[in-house]
Amino acid sequence: MGIRVGCVGFDLDMTLIDPRPGMIAAMGQLAEESGYPLDGEYFAANLGPPLDHVLRGFETPEERIPELVTRFREIYPDVVVSRTVALPGAAESLEAVHGLGGTTLVVTGKYEPNAALHVKALAFDVDTLVGDLWATGKAAALTEHGAVAYVGDYTGDMEGARAAGAIALGVATGPCTREQLLAAGADVVLDSLAEFPDWLAASAGGARGPAR
Repeated sequence: MGIRVGCVGFDLDMTLIDPRPGMIAAMGQLAEESGYPLDGEYFAANLGPPLDHVLRGFETPEERIPELVTRFREIYPDVVVSRTVALPGAAESLEAVHGLGGTTLVVTGKYEPNAALHVKALAFDVDTLVGDLWATGKAAALTEHGAVAYVGDYTGDMEGARAAGAIALGVATGPCTREQLLAAGADVVLDSLAEFPDWLAASAGGARGPAR
């Protein structure tokens, strides 16, 4: 099945960027300040769910979660952004969409102002950024912008793509395995975004892209 290249959506963490060193440091600082046993290593190895969900997983008192989320967001710009790198093929994938006349959309569960800092710091050519959406909630932005495909590393990304009627394209650069992404509804799973430009060119030419 070929696609007409229009709007293509991308997740951010562990799809376009690797923020793990900074995430470990930021969660460590939050743990030190708050006195709660927040596991930065676990957090960074399982990026995907919203921060409030993560904090509940650490058995943080519910009444403290809003202030901890706010403080993490304050820590984030100085601690995380400078430690973050682009994943292989990220910039080239955005360029490939534009090269075929399409537009790029980043839809992320990350707090949007902090997501925008990454886009700026890494000089990503992104047409539209939407933050604070997770799993099937991402379908609202994908549908609004007419995304024909959505690329992500997490099972929730595949669920969001399918809910929007977009091609669900998994990349095995995050916490989820190829098998998990396929089970969540991925149409195609790539090893990384380094394979995306070729997949896109083949899909725009009438092929589905690499086999699962």
